Amino acid sequence: MFGFKAIALRRLLAVTISLAVLAASNVDAAETAAPSIAIHFTFDRPIDASMAPFFLAAKDGSFGAERLNVAFGSAAGSPEALARVAKGDSELALVDINELIRFRDKDDAAPVKAVFVLFNRAPYAIVARRSRGIHLLPDLDGKTIGVADSDLSMRLWPALAQQNGINTAHVKFHKISAAVREPILSAGQVDAVAGFSYLSAVNLRDRGVPGDDLVVLRYADYGCEAYGFAVVVNPAFAVAKPDAVKGFARALIAGINATVKDPARAANEAASRMDGGDRDLELERLRTVLVDNILTDEVRRNGLGGIAPARMDRSIEQIAQDFKFRKRPAAGDIFDAGFLPPLAGRLIN
Repeated sequence: MFGFKAIALRRLLAVTISLAVLAASNVDAAETAAPSIAIHFTFDRPIDASMAPFFLAAKDGSFGAERLNVAFGSAAGSPEALARVAKGDSELALVDINELIRFRDKDDAAPVKAVFVLFNRAPYAIVARRSRGIHLLPDLDGKTIGVADSDLSMRLWPALAQQNGINTAHVKFHKISAAVREPILSAGQVDAVAGFSYLSAVNLRDRGVPGDDLVVLRYADYGCEAYGFAVVVNPAFAVAKPDAVKGFARALIAGINATVKDPARAANEAASRMDGGDRDLELERLRTVLVDNILTDEVRRNGLGGIAPARMDRSIEQIAQDFKFRKRPAAGDIFDAGFLPPLAGRLIN
């Protein structure tokens, strides 16, 4: 009997030791697992539904699955967002890639590059009233266009006008503040306004301007080859944490796919992060962005996030018609495809 008890005691002791070793190994594994990497991400403008893929990537845990702890902030325009990234105050940012091209031409510019293109087509547009006799781009001859200070679309207007045979001397530009862009067109004080198609056009319909009286003259429909908003990265961070940048791209792709699958949920998530966000308005905005800027034929063929180098080079040539480069960059100076997953991981689900 004593021998039986001794054997049982030894077995119990062995099990206890095994469990203790297992528990210790689990603690060691937890302690040695890679910690989350903090990323300060800057949008170059106030939140709107076009940013929904980032928010769904956060909400659905896609960033967390890549061991990324992403905090969002906003800047007053692409130049400010680029400055934050160049300085290292933000690891990543969403900016107008055409502003990045101009930024890189400065003497002291940090070698910031884009690593993911969100808008395959730039959202630049002239939004006009049909009741003012405007149906096509050439109809702007003799008309007045309201243009906000620092409007990025105007940087490519000279190339667009030349390409479409428009005499720029016959088009009058009326400088305005961005806050009154839609109100003055709604009130009929100008014939058209320059801006982003998914912002101005949707806002005007929301203000009660009849949809059939609005015409959206998208630059991309008239030969503008520019890409739009893209994710840029701090150069030092890209070198030190390349896997984090790759993980961010994968998570963003998951966020885009989730947005495409359920735009209403995506718009709700974006609106919930806005002061007084209108879910219906943001859903209309998001659907416009998906069709016009993100899910283009090029993206469906070649996948999310990348560029066609020849097209990028042509877009730089168009910028050069209104911007004097000290040294004109090539596509490889602006965009680094090395952080993108293979094609199979970038196709729209």
